[in-house]
Amino acid sequence: MESPQRKFQKLQQIIDKYEGKASQLIPILQEVQEEYRYLPEEVLTYIATAMKLPPATVFGVATFYAQFSLIPKGKYVIRICDGTACHVRGSELINQAVRKELNLQDNQSTTEDLQFTVERVSCLGACGLAPVVTVNDTEVYGQMTPEEILAVVKKLREEG
Repeated sequence: MESPQRKFQKLQQIIDKYEGKASQLIPILQEVQEEYRYLPEEVLTYIATAMKLPPATVFGVATFYAQFSLIPKGKYVIRICDGTACHVRGSELINQAVRKELNLQDNQSTTEDLQFTVERVSCLGACGLAPVVTVNDTEVYGQMTPEEILAVVKKLREEG
């Protein structure tokens, strides 16, 4: 069994990088989530203890902001805009195609191998490119079609 010090070594390095300052809780959580792909309960508890913060404060921040997740996410997070412009231009067909390709059931958002997470979002702020899809909030794909999203998924699978 791995010792707690070893288990949380990377986590402690992240906290130390920000000097354990309470004012840096959000950047700490962002970096921790990038490391783990989500914010596990035991990690949030460790952060609270290490930073001498009430656990409710850390859990409150982690659950208030939509960017944080308490459940595991895939390596590739595909966000499909469902705002009015995107919806009218076929975002539901894109959602159906990608979910079918990834074999995601109605109550599932992440593939079992933790490679992909598919999320519907209210607005990605690019209505002129509708329908819009992002991957990991860094790649933006506009005027998508079901066929094009399948090509994106294929490319991501090849990249591993």
